[in-house]
Amino acid sequence: MRDKRALIIDDEPDIRELLEITLARMDIDTESAADLTTAREFLTKENFDLCLTDMNLPDGNGIDLVKLMSEKYPNTPVAVITAHGSMDTAIEALKSGAFDFVSKPVNLEQLRRLVDTALNLRPMDIDAPAGAARLTGHSEAIQRLRMQIGKLARSQAPIYISGESGSGKEVAARLMHEQGPRVAKPFVAVNCGAIPSELMESEFFGHKKGSFTGAVADKEGLFQAAHGGTLFLDEVADLPLNMQVKLLRAIQEKAVRSIGSQQEVPIDVRIVSATHRDLAAEVERGGFRQDLYYRINVIELAVPSLRERIEDIPMHADQILDKLAREYGGAAPTISDDAMETLKEYQFPGNVRELENVLERAFTLCEDNQIEAHDLHLSPAAISSVMLEEQSIDNADAKAGDDDQSLSILTEDFEKKLILDALEATRWNKTAAAKKLGITFRALRYKLKKLELE
Repeated sequence: MRDKRALIIDDEPDIRELLEITLARMDIDTESAADLTTAREFLTKENFDLCLTDMNLPDGNGIDLVKLMSEKYPNTPVAVITAHGSMDTAIEALKSGAFDFVSKPVNLEQLRRLVDTALNLRPMDIDAPAGAARLTGHSEAIQRLRMQIGKLARSQAPIYISGESGSGKEVAARLMHEQGPRVAKPFVAVNCGAIPSELMESEFFGHKKGSFTGAVADKEGLFQAAHGGTLFLDEVADLPLNMQVKLLRAIQEKAVRSIGSQQEVPIDVRIVSATHRDLAAEVERGGFRQDLYYRINVIELAVPSLRERIEDIPMHADQILDKLAREYGGAAPTISDDAMETLKEYQFPGNVRELENVLERAFTLCEDNQIEAHDLHLSPAAISSVMLEEQSIDNADAKAGDDDQSLSILTEDFEKKLILDALEATRWNKTAAAKKLGITFRALRYKLKKLELE
């Protein structure tokens, strides 16, 4: 196995020497250039596993080299060295295709982590699109998404994933992590809207024992838990403004301070964020900080809605029904032509997640192991009853306030009572009980499993 080789481009001899010594101690051979012209000559003669370039060079700038490498040597990652505080320059380099950046004065520990990560990159393979097994479908939109994920997995730039609720934003984020150099490290996902505001700082950055009432032990934050890996911030638009400030600092300084601690701890995480809301519109109305928006939205990845790729619905449906059959037993039902046409005509405001709900319900209602159009309870022009049911339960729960039981719990208890009464009346003959309840045997078996009555 050949030695790793790196190309260093910097017009300051002291910086070049520092980088050469640091990489030599990591068993990496180096070549050095003081300008772009010399660097281009090296690139035509030798292969390199990594390039480190200063931004300001006598005959150009680092962005020029980044663009050259992206075009002619896409398998060689380029990291840029920026002046202290030049975050805008670093972002421009990342947008142009840089793998990552390090600021002057160079932090050697940070540099070593960057180099290790870069050398763990897998070669690009355009003949085997990334994530084929996890992103269902053969539509042009999904193939384009696979290719984009494969490219973005090679960068450490913060990624903002946009898309409607239920379209698969977290799946895209996980694939990006799994295909990148951080795959051996944690992927930590957090729903920003699900954390109470008073606990948010502790959840993100951790706390020390005794730092506040109830802090009975040291607690690791999400940033520390994701160290070396990826932190996925889902529904990032739900972050309160005071937390947005702290998140911005953590991203810029690449360090966090736990509540009650006097010291900042360096962190090495890749930030991937997502929301179903229009983040640019949130910035316009003042609900989201513009400076944070530009930090997390260095590169945007748009996940297409299900109605933008209706040709993928049959494949999604087959996978969902196979999964349900494995979970509840029996053979997966087939879908009639009429039922499939109904699915294709429907708008699916809830995307893949709603398709799963629709088919799960049809799975329990269908007769003779075949799903017909009427089993779907869908109207192409209307919002599905599944979405309405979920919305009504959410609204009822919100209005219930301090009531002892929410509507969803009451509904579940009532359903249990009806089923148990029917089973007892038929001496636990499930076929007879299903007939008494007016549902199929499959539906009864599904509900027994769901309500934990078996």
